Amino acid sequence: MSPSARVRTLVDFARPFTLIAPALGVISASATAVGAAPREPWSWQLLVAPVVGALMAAMLNAASNGLNQIYDLEIDRINKPTRPLPSGRMTIRDAWVFTIVSFAVAFVMAWYVAPGGRHECFWIVLAAGLITTIYSVPPFRTKRLGIWANVTIAVPRGVLLKVAGWSAVKTVMGAEPWYLGAIFGLFLLGATTTKDFADMEGDRLGGCRTLPIQFGVTRAAWMISPSFVLPFLMIPIGVWTGVLTGNAWLLHGLGGLMTAYGLYVCYLMLRRPDELAVEENHVSWAHMYRMMFAAQIGFAAAYLL
Repeated sequence: MSPSARVRTLVDFARPFTLIAPALGVISASATAVGAAPREPWSWQLLVAPVVGALMAAMLNAASNGLNQIYDLEIDRINKPTRPLPSGRMTIRDAWVFTIVSFAVAFVMAWYVAPGGRHECFWIVLAAGLITTIYSVPPFRTKRLGIWANVTIAVPRGVLLKVAGWSAVKTVMGAEPWYLGAIFGLFLLGATTTKDFADMEGDRLGGCRTLPIQFGVTRAAWMISPSFVLPFLMIPIGVWTGVLTGNAWLLHGLGGLMTAYGLYVCYLMLRRPDELAVEENHVSWAHMYRMMFAAQIGFAAAYLL
């Protein structure tokens, strides 16, 4: 394999599109921390730790993607046969090297995201790495266990991601970063299932009891629908209770817009739920990422303006 082909294979293995959301999540969380009461005075140094944190989040997600693909090889032979491992473009050995190096780089970077000498980010990222390992690796392999698969995605990629981003600027010893994390965690608790509908055949043969397999496509679609709406109703509640300290008007607007967007996605899923299991990537999966991006940008704007 030529060097350029090898690089393309490694990039494909990392699944670069999925790395944007965690990097943006850290940048957004850092921005909210800057604008949260008491507001941080501006300096160029404020950019350093969030940028390192964003790169760290992308590396951690790449490592998680690699680990998942290693243990999902037989499932991917059915669901994703063109990926590097099932297609034969990458060996298991190379996959392990990439995954271990990515985890190591992420942990080292997290150690240096330590404003004020605090290493909160490192311990949060270490916990996130452990949970993502539990998701993919036996004997736990919570991917097999229905709702527990969703939990072990939502906690590291929703709750802990936001808190880690916050820790790049301020201490996490307070309610606000965890409340923000809970909003995104609750969203991912259901929204992450959108990727499972099209993968039912391979997941069933691989012993993974995802929500669509356990409860059927229609019932699973109804079960996850609240996660597209309820988290964003928490935004005005957070403003009213004083937990969220960004611009109140912008936060109320964000909550309203995201709630409306979530209702629209629910409509797309529930009007013809059988299509969720027919289309390779149902439109709701794409909207999940768009909602995540919109919410991240919206929070950053609400705290910085």
